[in-house]
Amino acid sequence: MAARHPDPGGVAAYARRALGPIAARAAGYWFLFGVAAGGAVVALLGARYISIVVGIDDAAVPVIALGFLTLPFISNLFGVRTAGWLQLGLTALLMAVVVTVTALAAPAVEPANFQPFLPHGWGGVGTAIVMFVWAFAGWEVGTHISGEFRRPDRTIPIATAVTLVVSGAAYLVLQVVTVGALGDRAGEGDVVLLELARTGDLPAAPALIGGAAGIVALGVMNVYLAAFAKLGASLAAAGDLPAFFAKGVENGRVPRRALLLTGGVVALYFGAALATGGDLQPFILVHTASMVAIYVVGMIAAVRLLPRGTAGHRFASIAVVLTVALLPLAGIALIVPAALALTAWTVQLLRRRSTS
Repeated sequence: MAARHPDPGGVAAYARRALGPIAARAAGYWFLFGVAAGGAVVALLGARYISIVVGIDDAAVPVIALGFLTLPFISNLFGVRTAGWLQLGLTALLMAVVVTVTALAAPAVEPANFQPFLPHGWGGVGTAIVMFVWAFAGWEVGTHISGEFRRPDRTIPIATAVTLVVSGAAYLVLQVVTVGALGDRAGEGDVVLLELARTGDLPAAPALIGGAAGIVALGVMNVYLAAFAKLGASLAAAGDLPAFFAKGVENGRVPRRALLLTGGVVALYFGAALATGGDLQPFILVHTASMVAIYVVGMIAAVRLLPRGTAGHRFASIAVVLTVALLPLAGIALIVPAALALTAWTVQLLRRRSTS
């Protein structure tokens, strides 16, 4: 979709073409105001990893987390090309860490650790699926910066295919080795990757895993802020947000006003996470519930926009069914995307009244 219709609005732009303004506004709000909950989670998780690995006081966690939010924000003030080179370097470093830890821990895998195969039953599988959306969420942010590529029709499909193969293989191997080497310990604690590295008898494990945590936090925030900013500017240009935030929506321009709006939304979630004692699971579920809602709308839009009979159309049709099946797994967290959808509908009513 991004290759065919490069637009800073991303899924919201596809929804506008296929389903109309309310669906587009809802998708945009879900991303900007729902998925943004993940920013606070990423920063705090990265900070917790580092505090445990380095052995510093928990009181320093909010300060480290704030650093993880601030540095990518500054990077994105200079534009997507600067942020893109930073992302490439961070990704390469992260892959090196994952490959090293997995290779060293692989000899410790014990077949007995895979029994029982479903220790929490099928209900546990459902919960794991919706939580695992967290692990893969992020690939769709490329749609918001698709217009920045010289040849989006060529570059985006290649980049997507490479990413799916590399990340899918990395996750699969990492999960198998983690469960096989740690057994019941794989589901305990906040620094499982550190336990895995220690299993491989890696002397530099603390430094390596602390570095990985920092890379993940910085990398995720770096790419998300770029996407949020472009989306915010696109929504403003379409009239779904105040026009003040539309500056910088054009390809090659930096949407600094929308970036400031994004910073404010993430800061609110960050403050809420700290105020509620640092329990991150509710914020992860808000993030994943909003993301799944976006996937549903995006796949429906793809079914309507892609040419019938093509592979893309067939896969989109299957994906509609699969993403709809994910929605109920989000449970109570669906309240947030439902409230944002209601807001999108209310805005449409107010706009109709003002023009009548």
